[in-house]
Amino acid sequence: MSHACIDAHHHLWRYRPPGPAWMVDGMERLRRSFLVEDLQAVTAETGVTGTIVVETARTIEETEWLCQTAASENLIYGVVGWAPLTSPDIASELERIASLPKIKAIRHPIHDEPDDRFVLRDDFNRGIVALKEFDLRYDILIFEKHLTQTIEFIDRHPNQIFILDHLAKPRVGERIISPWRENMRELARRPNTYCKLSGMVTEADWQSWTNEQLFPYIEAALEAFTPMRLMFGSDWPVVTLAATYRRWIDVLRVSTTQLSPSEKDWIFSKTAIEAYGLAEIRSVSTN
Repeated sequence: MSHACIDAHHHLWRYRPPGPAWMVDGMERLRRSFLVEDLQAVTAETGVTGTIVVETARTIEETEWLCQTAASENLIYGVVGWAPLTSPDIASELERIASLPKIKAIRHPIHDEPDDRFVLRDDFNRGIVALKEFDLRYDILIFEKHLTQTIEFIDRHPNQIFILDHLAKPRVGERIISPWRENMRELARRPNTYCKLSGMVTEADWQSWTNEQLFPYIEAALEAFTPMRLMFGSDWPVVTLAATYRRWIDVLRVSTTQLSPSEKDWIFSKTAIEAYGLAEIRSVSTN
């Protein structure tokens, strides 16, 4: 069994008041800087050996800072940055971004767009086409309501690797599982698509969620994607609105106890290595 454990989804930021637009009332505990030292502290006590850091500010300046931070920190294996994918000059923008240290993927917050069919826009799709030239993956950040059009979107790009964040944010707090479950099964039929087991507790009641409330969604994801296309992500520090880092990773460890050691290895390290092309640390996972 592997000794590697990769957190495939967390954030870092330098807080400047009033903070980003998504940091709304009720998120006061997030209104401070979260830096590498804070990440080291929470990962050290949970057995995490590597991470993928993900954008939050939607700026190239933040992407550059994340890559500079990752370049000097062995714990961080890769960066999911932001790029202006609808820009007419996206190829030149990506050429510059692709030269940054440890950049592995690009993300744009689809769920913040007022147009629910944003993923089908021609200019956005031209940006997605450009990613392949630079060996960049694309992280998909959507709500459940965007799943149908996202399936159509992915079908336009069969050779692009996609990674779905936060299980498309199912309505855990309302205990509604359909049609999310059926749409996830359909999405999982696309072999170029992976999924992160992350972001679930903040879709539930932050104060009163239970393991039992989450398990049906985790089980549905396992059934749809199998362990070979699922990966652990903490969504730290956002997760701290509803749970500690340790509590969330413990939920996933408990919910996967029935899996074989090999299947657990996929969820906790090997899927992230494969999806993000982390060839440089592949031997760590397989030794």
